[in-house]
Amino acid sequence: MATKKILDLIIIGAGPAGITAAVYAARKKMELLVISKDIGGQTAWSGDIENYTGYQFVSGPELVEKFEEHMKKYNIGVQENEEAIEVKKNDTLVYVKTNKSEYKAKAVIIASGKRSKELGVPGEKEYKNKGLTYCATCDGPLFSGKDAAVIGGGNSALDAALQLMKIARKVYIINIAQQLTGDPVEQDKLQKGANVRILNGSQATAVLGDKMVTGIKIKREDKEEELAVQGIFVEIGLYPNSGFAPDVEKNDRGEIKVDPFNRTSVPCIFAAGDVTDVPEKQIIIAAGEGAKATLGAFRYLSRLKQ
Repeated sequence: MATKKILDLIIIGAGPAGITAAVYAARKKMELLVISKDIGGQTAWSGDIENYTGYQFVSGPELVEKFEEHMKKYNIGVQENEEAIEVKKNDTLVYVKTNKSEYKAKAVIIASGKRSKELGVPGEKEYKNKGLTYCATCDGPLFSGKDAAVIGGGNSALDAALQLMKIARKVYIINIAQQLTGDPVEQDKLQKGANVRILNGSQATAVLGDKMVTGIKIKREDKEEELAVQGIFVEIGLYPNSGFAPDVEKNDRGEIKVDPFNRTSVPCIFAAGDVTDVPEKQIIIAAGEGAKATLGAFRYLSRLKQ
């Protein structure tokens, strides 16, 4: 890809929002490029998906495979393993600088999703990828027959626990709130797991180990205790990947503000999916937002030609 060429559209991110945006752009015969660290985003980390229309049941990796097949049908250019580090508007063009190159386009859609929050406790950095992980789908099978702890109480934590209870010997859910906040349907499934122990009102205070994770220290009811586990799965939320776009307006959580047409505060920059302030973070919603963003960008580009 020649960096001097001016594209119609650059899409940053290849999760549900970015891939859907790309398919819509290809169908509009726009000259486009997708830039992403990976294909699938958070969807690739998901376990069992039962609420994506058209699929009564599909795993995250399977759904990503379908997304990628759809994108390949249109021969969409993808710069994979490439990360955007700056997006800036200059006159009528947007410049996208990555860790490998620089590109320019008449419009950009930011669909870069979110990244995992860290615990910020002693031992976390030392034992990252040594028993401590942020992806149950990726690393869960490594803990077959072992004891594991899932930190969090929302949907991502429940999804991780549901995956682990099928393969781990014992699963602790360490939830700082007094009640789980994930979907009641998922909570009901967990209640049936004989090897699952839910510890509400509990806070992780340290990761313990000796070359690999050996346990986790928690504070519960003003008392500290240690749980012997070999795996720790951190599922306490996500940060939006929006730092590379300093000029677009964001809310206090760092999410990019968008209007109903997915326009940001910068006219030629659009945004879609979990990186935005759209309230619900769901695969199907991100996909729909990606479609809207491309339609908004197409409308913007059409007006430029008039």
